[in-house]
This record gives sequence, C-alpha cells and structure tokens, in this order.
Amino acid sequence: MIAFTSLGLLGLLALSIPVGIVLFLLAFGIDTFFSPFPLMRGLGQVVWSSSNSATLIAVPLFVLLGEILVRSGVARRTYSALEKWVAWMPGGLIHANIATSTMFSATSGSSVATAATVATVAMPQAKALGYDPKLFSGAIAAGGTLGIMIPPSINLIVYGFLTESSIPQLFLAGLIPGLLLALLFMAITVILCVLRPSLGGPKRSSTLSEKLAGLADLLPILGLFGAIVGSIYAGWATPTEAATVGVAIALAIAAQQKALSRQMMADALRGAVRTSAMIMLVVIGAYVLNFALTAAGVSRALQNMLTGLGLGPLETLLVIVLIYIVLGFFIETLSLMVATIPIVVPIIAGLGYDKVWFGILMIILVEMALITPPVGLNLYVVQSARKSGSFSDVMLGCIPYALAMLAMVGLLILAPQIALFLPSTL
Repeated sequence: MIAFTSLGLLGLLALSIPVGIVLFLLAFGIDTFFSPFPLMRGLGQVVWSSSNSATLIAVPLFVLLGEILVRSGVARRTYSALEKWVAWMPGGLIHANIATSTMFSATSGSSVATAATVATVAMPQAKALGYDPKLFSGAIAAGGTLGIMIPPSINLIVYGFLTESSIPQLFLAGLIPGLLLALLFMAITVILCVLRPSLGGPKRSSTLSEKLAGLADLLPILGLFGAIVGSIYAGWATPTEAATVGVAIALAIAAQQKALSRQMMADALRGAVRTSAMIMLVVIGAYVLNFALTAAGVSRALQNMLTGLGLGPLETLLVIVLIYIVLGFFIETLSLMVATIPIVVPIIAGLGYDKVWFGILMIILVEMALITPPVGLNLYVVQSARKSGSFSDVMLGCIPYALAMLAMVGLLILAPQIALFLPSTL
C-alpha cells in the first residue's frame, strides 16, 4: 500500500495532473484496492469538515495582502532603501536581494511571490552593473524561500491546521530560524565574494543621511509586520483577524503611495482567487487522502516499518530528513507538505519530538525543494524574470544557499531551542 501511494503520487504528478486532483485520485485508489470499508461514502462529510474552518480563512487574506503589496510598488521602494544599508559589503547588491526577500517575507507569506517581486526589481541592475548571473540569480531564488518561514507564512498555517498545532506558536518558532537563515545566506555571499571578487560586482556606499532617508520607505513594511504579528501575540487578534487587519493596512499603504486604483484591485483580487483556489483544493485533497490513509492503516504500517528497522529516534529522524530531500526534487512544496504530514507527523510525535519544532524543520526542507531541480518553482520564477541566459545558471547559483539550508537543518537538530525559545518564552 505504501508503494502504491508513493508510486501513484509520483506517476500522476509526472502526467501533469493538478496536485489537488492527484490527492483525490490516490484516496479513491486506496479505498478501491486496500480498504475493506466503503470509505468514499463519507467523502462529503470529510470535504465539508476540512473546509469549514475559520483558520483557513487566513490563507486567502494573506495571499491578497501579498498581491496588494506587489502591485502597489512597495517592494521596489523597499529594495532601494535596503540597498543603501547593505550594498557596502562584499557582494554588493546581492545582499540587497537577500535583505529585501527577508523583509518582504514578513508580509507576503508566499515564497514564489517574494522571489518574483525581488527578481523583477533586481534583475535589471544585475545586467547593468555586471554581476555574476549565477550567484545573483541564486541569491534571489534562495532568498525568496524565506517567504514560507518568516511569519506570517501560508505554509505554516496549513501545517498548523493539518497537525492541530498552535499557529501563533509556529509563527514564533519560525522567526529566529528564518532570520538566522538570512544571515547564513549573507555570510556565504561574503565568503564567496571575498574569495572571488568578480562574483559580487561593485560595492556601493551611501552616506548616513541617505541611509536615514531610506528608512522612510521601510516604515510601511515594518509597521505592517508589527501590526500583524504584534496583534496576534498581544492577544488582540487571531491569525485570521490579523490577516484582515493586514489587508486593510496594505490598502492604506497603497492609497498613501497613490497606487490604489480599480485596475490594481482587480488584478490583486484575480491573483488572490487563483492562488487561494489552488491552495484550498490541495488542502482539501490532502485531508481526504489523510482520511483514506488512516482508515486503511498506511500510517500504522509505515510506523511499523520504520520501527522494524531497529533505528533510534535520531536515526529515524535523519531517515525522514533524507526522504524529504529526495522527494523535494520531484514534488511541489505545498503538495510535498500536505501529502506527507498525515504520515510523518504521527511518527515524529511518537518518537517524542515536538510538533512545532518539526514544523520548522520541515519548512526548511521544503524551502530546499523550491530551489532544487527539476520542480523547484523559484528557479523558474527567477529564470522567467531574467528573460535571457541559461537555466543552469540559476541552478548552479543556488547550490551554496542549499548547503546553508542543510547547515540550518543540522543546527535545528543539534539545538532545538533555536526554534522553541520564543514559543516557550512568550
């Protein structure tokens, strides 16, 4: 049954069938071939119970928030301001790519949206100033992955919903690892550009007055992040209510910067509906597949298989990490999460690991999937923004940053408090 599920998932995805439909088809297959009970007679109830959740309302709201910020030009001004603060280091504007991705991640909740926004803003400057296309493109693709780590994160909301974990705690747990990962990206950039200065292009220096003037363009993003995250941890709002507040503030920012128009809102709403519909179909399909897997005993069978290997908790965790790395080459990130969470998380909890901590570990592994071929979405987003050059340039440029993610996985395993410090403290 495990082989049927794994091969069926890979085979159907290879046929370019939409992921949400693939999950439903796998559930139907398990019901037909492996279950002694007619599971699909409860399909209507399972679909209704999985979609009738106030928590999931936050997903389309955060998607809409990101769409408004992208289309109102906030990202371009943010990039220009951060460039004045970080472009003096070896690597120049590459650090602006990472810093802008980090800040934009704190509001968009989407890695693809973050990578697309920064790539659109940064790529013209890379060509004009003669930066190495590999490292410059790789930094944008890798920096974009922070969109699903730094709160608010759509993927963390989905993880919390499927595992019945606290979403505010997940948001807190993702903050320090997300910032550390951004610092690791910048440190690797400095090392590479010190060893090979031609990779980084010209450094830029700005006066103190120019840096302080640029802070005005950062205040809207910082204020928005503070309003969303602060209202959650102050107990004033749930994540869903905070997302609503965030949309209202994003509209106010767009209006203040004279970017609010009927056409902009129409484009933002269309983009939000398309993305939200895709996410919800995948989530509901995962819930149906989870129901079929549990009823047919797949989770129990996999747990027995791993137990039968005679491995300890750490060795079992490392096997699961390796499985995620391999699957990340072939399966899109959200699909990878929702297809494996019902099977893996019960095993992890049975081994005594914290579900919130594992959620952050999983997110880093999923981030790696965003920048590893052949399915890494951020690679294609950055390549489309380049409009020229070889796709292999983007892939090669991501290798140092993928190694940084592996290092972060090791740090989280060795020191779980990196993720658990804020949730346990606050």
